[in-house]
Amino acid sequence: MQYNVHTLPNGLRVVLAPMPGNSTAVIVMSGTGSRYEDKRENGLAHFLEHMFFKGTRRRPSAKAISEELDALGAVYNAFTAKERTAYFAKVSKQYLDTALDVISDIFLNSKLPEKEITKERGAIIQEVDMYEDMPMRTVDNVFDELLFGAEHPLGRTILGPKENIRSFTRKDFSAYMKRNYTPLNTVVCITGAFDEKKVLAKVRKEFGILPHGNPPSCITFASEQNAPRIAIKEKKTDQTHFILGVPAYPYLHKDEFALAVLSTILGGGMSSRLFLEVREKRGLAYSVHSWVERYPDTGYLAVQAGVEHGKLEKTVQTILAEFKKIKKTNVSKQELEKAKNYIKGTLTLSLETSDEIAGHAATSMINLGRVRSLDEILKGVDAVSAADVARVARDLLRTDKLNLAIIGPHVDKEKFASLLRV
Repeated sequence: MQYNVHTLPNGLRVVLAPMPGNSTAVIVMSGTGSRYEDKRENGLAHFLEHMFFKGTRRRPSAKAISEELDALGAVYNAFTAKERTAYFAKVSKQYLDTALDVISDIFLNSKLPEKEITKERGAIIQEVDMYEDMPMRTVDNVFDELLFGAEHPLGRTILGPKENIRSFTRKDFSAYMKRNYTPLNTVVCITGAFDEKKVLAKVRKEFGILPHGNPPSCITFASEQNAPRIAIKEKKTDQTHFILGVPAYPYLHKDEFALAVLSTILGGGMSSRLFLEVREKRGLAYSVHSWVERYPDTGYLAVQAGVEHGKLEKTVQTILAEFKKIKKTNVSKQELEKAKNYIKGTLTLSLETSDEIAGHAATSMINLGRVRSLDEILKGVDAVSAADVARVARDLLRTDKLNLAIIGPHVDKEKFASLLRV
């Protein structure tokens, strides 16, 4: 895959990735999100993402925007994360000009009408309530607050509290946009079948007018944990949902690939250790998996599952037993190769379509300052040894670093605290 990177005079980066096929994808991504909010602003980045679809001068309503994209058969949306916000559309290649025009227009020219702000409050509050009824989707909020603390932006939710959502004004949105949506902090990526010269000229014309501006700053995080921690959100549920995790490595850490392999061995796929032990052998959970989250200055390794209330202790014990095992005994050559092939296979398959390639390129550029090639990642995975996995396991899977976040009808922290030993 060839990624052609261009930097406009104002600092905005443009990534063009031509590839054969019938589709093209456009994504505009800014390196901002809930991490760049103070406590009073929490939820503003996500609310603003919604408002970008409420009308421009040329497309005066949400209906006008959606009708134009729907008429193309486009797949389009936006998302807000802790450190990224993006707007994207995927279309048949003959419709690229229109898709690029619409996405550029909403990003550059949204009017943020007061009446739409008022209406959208209700929709976002309903979104908050919807996720509150889905503990599998909100237990990560409990975990983030436990790991990062309620006073750090990484420990707060992306959607924000309802009282904030009810208080935001147009002035708040405008100030946030000016501070955070700067060219130096923004990447435009187009992938698929298109005329590179024509597309680059369009992007230069539309985005080149943005004033230079400085990229936003955020509060860094350094873990100071020295004892296991537990957080319980008491709630009447049919299932107990929990995340058990430890602080881990940031982007570009020397052991990032060894950590990825460790996570995969533990809980990646249906032949992983945790899936076999928790589900297949003991029938404790329908789903159990592990994953790695990374930021520029920190990260974590976590395991999540949903279980019968009375089997929470047994499930946590089973997971911790696997933590102990992988610390003490090197993985076999066969298991190591299986995990590495799993990572390489799933990643390769995920980067087959124009929209996934665009998302990968834009995210890589925002997070790392360059597009990280698939070959670079595959080579990094290939270089991991069994000794690397064991060393990382011993470094991270420690009693004093354990964090257990729970949603369910539980109140006794001490009962679970006695389990947290590896």
